[in-house]
Amino acid sequence: MKLVLASQNKGKLKEMQKILADLGVEVVLQSELGINVDVEETGTTFAENSMLKAKAVMEASGLPAIADDSGLCVDWLNGAPGVYSARYGGLDSDEARYRLLLENLRGATNRAAHFHTDIVCCFPNGDVLQAEGDCFGTIAYAPAGEGGFGYDPIFFVPQLRKTFSQLTADEKNEISHRGVALRAFAVKLREYLKEN
Repeated sequence: MKLVLASQNKGKLKEMQKILADLGVEVVLQSELGINVDVEETGTTFAENSMLKAKAVMEASGLPAIADDSGLCVDWLNGAPGVYSARYGGLDSDEARYRLLLENLRGATNRAAHFHTDIVCCFPNGDVLQAEGDCFGTIAYAPAGEGGFGYDPIFFVPQLRKTFSQLTADEKNEISHRGVALRAFAVKLREYLKEN
């Protein structure tokens, strides 16, 4: 079976290919099929945004399509930036966004936060599979590490005593919200393929 990833992100593609490979599923980027669908994320939840993207690419390709939406939710900020993580403060760089977040946490007595991912797969027959995952941690007082992207330099994982940016790709995949969601999705997809 071929799944179209509703994204241009090659890192996401690699991660999905790795986790879904033993199911005999081929995952390809939408661009590999000549599909250039840019979906406006107007949903108020991660699941709604994932559904918008997966449905649009499924309709454009005629193939099952998978999409995810992820973000950082900070307790002190009542769950912000949440679904607006990539557009936080209207700023256009990862560093500017995480620096704004650090500024907004100045004086905070609670720095607990979690990353959340929602994955949705839409099939041409109308079936939908959905899975989600979380990774809990805290917001560091200053960025640390060279790897990763987005808020990774300031997301601290207490049990590992490192930020996401200080983890290897394998360490991050093992505990990340997207890794958790993808493994949960793989279980649901395995069942779905058995039944269909």
